[in-house]
This record gives sequence, structure tokens and C-alpha cells, in this order.
Amino acid sequence: MSGDKKYIVIFKDSATKDDIERYADGVQQDGGGKVVHRYDTILKGFAATMSESHLSALQSNLQSSPIDYIEEDGVVTIQS
Repeated sequence: MSGDKKYIVIFKDSATKDDIERYADGVQQDGGGKVVHRYDTILKGFAATMSESHLSALQSNLQSSPIDYIEEDGVVTIQS
């Protein structure tokens, strides 16, 4: 888990709570990662640390899964 990065996993509007729980559990159990935040108000999803191999596994099935997209977590700044 030392080389793991943090990602935000966002689900499609049609995803159910059970879908999200199943994928979050998979990150922690199968991927050895850790869910660090869950989003359930404006967005459906979670932030998690995970290995590159687990990320690749999630990304390989995006077309047929309830996941909309996955992004690496980072800092966003706004300049005026």
C-alpha cells in the first residue's frame, strides 16, 4: 500500500447504494486499499487509496459498470 495513490470514484446517476457499497468493499477487501471519504449528497461515490493494479481493474470495466469516471485526487486552486 506504500505506492498507492488516492482516487475519486464517481458513479452514474443510475447507480444504487448497493452498487457503491459493493465497489467500496472491493477496494478495501480485494484491492487492499482504503476508502477515506464517501460522497452521497451532490455526487455518488467515494475517495480511496488503491493500487495501480486495482485502479486498472476498475477502469477496464467502465463501459459495463455503474462507475461514471475515476480521477486521481489532488488540490484544485483558483486564481483571481
